[in-house]
Amino acid sequence: MNSFPFKASSNTLNGIRILSVALNLPGPAALMRLADMGAKCTKLEPLPPAGSAKGTTTDPMGLYAPHAYAQLHGGVKVLQADLKSDKGQAQLQKLLAQTDVLLTSFRPSALNKLGLSWNDLHAKFPTMNMVSIVGSAGAGAEIPGHDLTYLAAHGLVTGLALPSTLFADMAGSLQASEAVLKVLWQRAKPGRTHGKGVLHEVALEDAAAYLALPRQWKLTEPKGSVGGAHAGYAVYACKNGRVAVAALEPHFAARLAQVAGLPSAKAGQNVMLLAKTKTHLTAFFASLTRKQVDAMALANDLPLHTMA
Repeated sequence: MNSFPFKASSNTLNGIRILSVALNLPGPAALMRLADMGAKCTKLEPLPPAGSAKGTTTDPMGLYAPHAYAQLHGGVKVLQADLKSDKGQAQLQKLLAQTDVLLTSFRPSALNKLGLSWNDLHAKFPTMNMVSIVGSAGAGAEIPGHDLTYLAAHGLVTGLALPSTLFADMAGSLQASEAVLKVLWQRAKPGRTHGKGVLHEVALEDAAAYLALPRQWKLTEPKGSVGGAHAGYAVYACKNGRVAVAALEPHFAARLAQVAGLPSAKAGQNVMLLAKTKTHLTAFFASLTRKQVDAMALANDLPLHTMA
């Protein structure tokens, strides 16, 4: 099985067979989680160019980040085929006949060309489920995009700096692994779809929209409580690094105020919302080393984390 920081529950999907033709990041990241839940995961990649070395991958992730590719596919059986050839289609059909859930990340037009449209597949394999990862829902599925454009569409790209991680891709991968559980449950539960495969579409732009809800609620805008207005929820410089301070709840804020020697606020005032409080805490943390801040946090049960 894979080894990554956040392990899913093992053996939850024991006996479930998943076939993926999804490349790059969201699909393989979802497959990684599904493998860690005990599913038998197979990935079918395009054939590499003639003359390529044995083991050459055609997945873009394997080309620009082989270390990431290796971690994503640690518990996955990787096969290769030319799906535009008769031989490749025969290999695909054989795999589909043994599949509980097909995971894809192509645009609908590309799926049609490869013989992977839902209508065709459902007619041939009525018990098989399909989870389709697309950029945007509906007609937007044909519009090209990437993690950065989906985040930008929902106000999650500020200034000229790139986001610190691929939020939409990774959130989309979580929604895709969740969708696999949904379609399996729908197929298994009594009712109209009992025993029949179902289709579930996961849109990366929808994943970005979900992540953007706190910003939509104005929580993370400069005047929001977790956007800079609350002095107890901020990043400060210390002598040899930085410290992430998350003393948001009243009891944590009060404890931080006491430890930092903040002056008392007037009746009805929240000391953490005063401009002078941030100035005071800036000077307070600047006088301490990371080691001193860590010791203070431990001794006073404060949610702080120092960084280089």
